[in-house]
Amino acid sequence: MEGKNEQRAGLLYGIGAYVMWGLVPLFWPLLKPSGAIEILAHRMVWSLGVVTIALLAVRRWAWIGELVRDRRKLALISVAATTITVNWGLYIWAVNNGQVVEASLGYFINPLVTIAMGVLLLGERLRPVQWVAVATGLTAVLVLAIGYGRPPWISLVLAFSFATYGLIKKKVNMGGLESLAAETAVLFVPALGFLLWLAATGKSTFTAGGTGHGFLLAATGIVTAIPLICFGAAAVRVPLSTLGLLQYLAPIFQFGLGVVYFKESMPPERWAGFALVWLALSLLTWDALRTARRNRALAVKLLATAAAAPATATPTPEGAAILPSNAAILPGDAAPLGGTTTPAPEAATTTTGTEAPNPTQQKIT
Repeated sequence: MEGKNEQRAGLLYGIGAYVMWGLVPLFWPLLKPSGAIEILAHRMVWSLGVVTIALLAVRRWAWIGELVRDRRKLALISVAATTITVNWGLYIWAVNNGQVVEASLGYFINPLVTIAMGVLLLGERLRPVQWVAVATGLTAVLVLAIGYGRPPWISLVLAFSFATYGLIKKKVNMGGLESLAAETAVLFVPALGFLLWLAATGKSTFTAGGTGHGFLLAATGIVTAIPLICFGAAAVRVPLSTLGLLQYLAPIFQFGLGVVYFKESMPPERWAGFALVWLALSLLTWDALRTARRNRALAVKLLATAAAAPATATPTPEGAAILPSNAAILPGDAAPLGGTTTPAPEAATTTTGTEAPNPTQQKIT
């Protein structure tokens, strides 16, 4: 009963996180007349404050010393911080300039871009269904480019920046709160410097917009941290396959807001492009779930074989040959079962090759 309650709580945390990320386009327009870069700088500064309070509450500080001593990891964190700056800034600009639908497309195609990067940069091999999904995604981009009269550059930059961010985070392998704290700490000084420069030149809207506007800008830290905390609570309670399905809630809500609430146009060719993207994602999801079921069945079979081996082995006289320790392992299974890996929190990775789905970092801004 306790396990079911934990899973139920985890499901609610996960739904809450992705719904909040999906509804965040409603928040950024409230910050006008602040520009995208000023909003981004406030988000960096205030997020560090909120995450610091959260880390104080859970008393997790040991990672700081380890990070400072590891120059390679520190360099990767700096690159990740720069990449997510591009992602956050462009997303805020897109929402506040009437491009919510195109921004949502970026997060729809992110799994396909992640797969492409896995093949090109990591030499991963794809299953046939994944190749079909990637080809369908490329066709969708071409259809949308024709519909827009230009490449959907907002979607592509968002997707590629977030996929790059996920690839780096996978190599860093840090928890969500710790990683966000490190990234915002790297960004804190330039962000604060920019805000001070705006104030000195009389261009800041933090106080000029009134007390309420100042509170909204400060709330960017809460808007960033709360969904991440809920996501972290979900990641330890529900299966990765569940989180992999929940991750599509955010762009679905964003797309719905763009069409229904912000009244953005959707000509037929744009509907056709999105339909192809959704088809590609359906293929990926079906293939990932099928592969996960096969891996679980193989694991059960191997465990059953291993458990039965001692009972079927006949006793041998002293000094006779002993049954090899790997006798219960099936031929050709020297590699880890199914090629699955333990996911790094917040790693924004997608199923590629034989790797298991790793949605625990599919964080949507």
